Amino acid sequence: MTGIGEPLTRVLLSDQVYSRVRGLIVSGGLKAGDRLVEAEIARDLGVSQAPVREAVKRLVHEGLADHVPRRGSFVADVSSQDADAARAVRVIIEEFAARAVAEHPSAESLEALGAQVRAMREAAAAGDVGTFRDADIGFHRVLCEASGNPFLSRIWSLMEPSLRALRVVSDPLFTGDWREMADHHGALLAVLESADPDRAAAEFAAHARGGDGILDRR
Repeated sequence: MTGIGEPLTRVLLSDQVYSRVRGLIVSGGLKAGDRLVEAEIARDLGVSQAPVREAVKRLVHEGLADHVPRRGSFVADVSSQDADAARAVRVIIEEFAARAVAEHPSAESLEALGAQVRAMREAAAAGDVGTFRDADIGFHRVLCEASGNPFLSRIWSLMEPSLRALRVVSDPLFTGDWREMADHHGALLAVLESADPDRAAAEFAAHARGGDGILDRR
């Protein structure tokens, strides 16, 4: 692998490797489908393969890389058409789920959603994108579960791997403020707590589409 840069110092090596490789993915220096060869990265950066392995695992967790058994890890290739199609279905699911939850908000469901918001805030403060994504996806999973419609939960569980892989939820390339995004989910939770089904449905649909909601009016 060429162009990855100068050797790293021996302080938090896996974090430094992660930052270097992630920067190349974000900037386009590494293209979709490029293989992340741990031995080459380690040689170029003057480190052992152990911190490179940890960094690549982190990139896979975030959705920036894919691991293929017996083949290795590759820069993730995301189809914009597939992402748009998945997002359109997500809008319908979340609009329906939010309306159902707002019609009969339970203390247990609201607390479960609140726990995911707290996890997002903690992850945002720590700069941990992978854990943020887990909590964000968890928030929307809990929403569907709280709807009381078992078929809705099943549909979400079937779609969740694709939503993650296509970066339809918590795009790891998001360039905004992750703390603000966590606060946005707190605002969505407040809408559910208000027990206004029409508003909840509209706000969650706007959020799923990627705009025209609470966050945009601040």
